[in-house]
This record gives sequence, structure tokens and C-alpha cells, in this order.
Amino acid sequence: MRLRVLGCAGSIGGFHNRTTSFLLDDDVLVDAGTGVGDLSLAELTLIDHIFITHSHLDHINSIAFMVDSVGALRPKPVTIHALGATITALKKYIFNWEIWPDFTVIPNADQPFMRYEEVSVGEVIDLGGRKITVLPAVHTVPAVGYQFDSGKAS
Repeated sequence: MRLRVLGCAGSIGGFHNRTTSFLLDDDVLVDAGTGVGDLSLAELTLIDHIFITHSHLDHINSIAFMVDSVGALRPKPVTIHALGATITALKKYIFNWEIWPDFTVIPNADQPFMRYEEVSVGEVIDLGGRKITVLPAVHTVPAVGYQFDSGKAS
């Protein structure tokens, strides 16, 4: 497993201030802060999964731009993994047709650019031999952490 820090700041301004986002291998994002914008279109197209820790803007703000940029270039939707409360916030406040289109029905509901997958604390998700464990976290909004385990590294 390779982990690339795209951003780990809580604000922007200057080259080293990118909000939270990590790229695991080539296909998994953990959070989608402003650091995602430093990836090339080719790199963005490879991302199949985004694991969101919580709904604060510094962790979600690049989802809309990323999916808008690559949705039509991909054969399958980008999967957003998050707590139910986080998914509700994304639907209500971002992908609501007022702030941004709802990519779960574009270009159509049968073949969307994006889909949601609700996670629960304690759940273990298998992604191509990598085990992702959803861990509890305490924050001002519902939040989780994630442990990634390849069997060789964690």
C-alpha cells in the first residue's frame, strides 16, 4: 500500500496549505479536501472510492468538482463511503440541485456518476484484498476513522 498525503491543513493559502485528503494506492481517497485539486485528470479518473470521515467542508469540498470532472470518463460510478449522517448532509446541503447537481442520477439513475455506500462503526470492507475497518471517532459532527490493512501493511 502507498499512502500519499494530498493535504492535512484546516485552511488554504500557500502551496503547503491543502485541506484534508489522502490517496491510498491509486484508487482510494480518504476525505476530499482541496489537495485533491493537485491530482491530474488521469489520476482523478483512477479513483473508485472516497472514504469520508465526516461532513465538514474541509473534508468534502472536492467531491463535487472531482466527480464533475471525471464522471463521463469512467465506466462505473465513484463510490462515496460514509456514515448515514454524512451522506444525509451531502445530499441535503451539497448535491441538492441548488448548490450542485445530484450525480447519483446523472446521466441517469441506472448508470450514475456517483453512488453512496453507508458505513457503520466496526464494519470491515474488503476492497481488492485491502481490509478497511470503520473506527469510532469523536467530533462535533458524526465522524469515523478508517484503518487500512493490506495484510502486509496497515
